[in-house]
Amino acid sequence: MPEPVAVTVDSFEREVLESEVPVLVDFWAEWCPPCRQLEPVIEELAREYAGRVKVAKVDVDAESSLAGRFGISSIPTIAFFEPGERPKAVMGAMPKEMIESAFGLERFSG
Repeated sequence: MPEPVAVTVDSFEREVLESEVPVLVDFWAEWCPPCRQLEPVIEELAREYAGRVKVAKVDVDAESSLAGRFGISSIPTIAFFEPGERPKAVMGAMPKEMIESAFGLERFSG
C-alpha cells in the first residue's frame, strides 16, 4: 500500500523537484497536534493518488533548512509541486476535500 515518502534535505531535489509527477508535501512535526490530526488524510491521499501524485512528508524539526528554504513559518503546511510550476501551499489541518480543491487534485483522479 503506498505510503507518504519521508523526504530529507538530501533527497528533496530527487524526490520532489525532479519528480515526473506532481508532489504533495506535508511539512509537519511530531509535537504538533494539528499535524497528527492531518496524518490520516495525508496517508489517504497517498493511497488514492498513487502513481499520479507523489505524497511526501518533511519533518521540519529534522529538516529545518528545507522549511526555511520554502518559507514555512506555520505547520502543518501542505505544498504542491508540479513540474515546471511554482509551488502552491496551504496552512492548517483541513479535510481531504479542501486539500484536493486547493490544488485541483481532481485532475489526477484515476
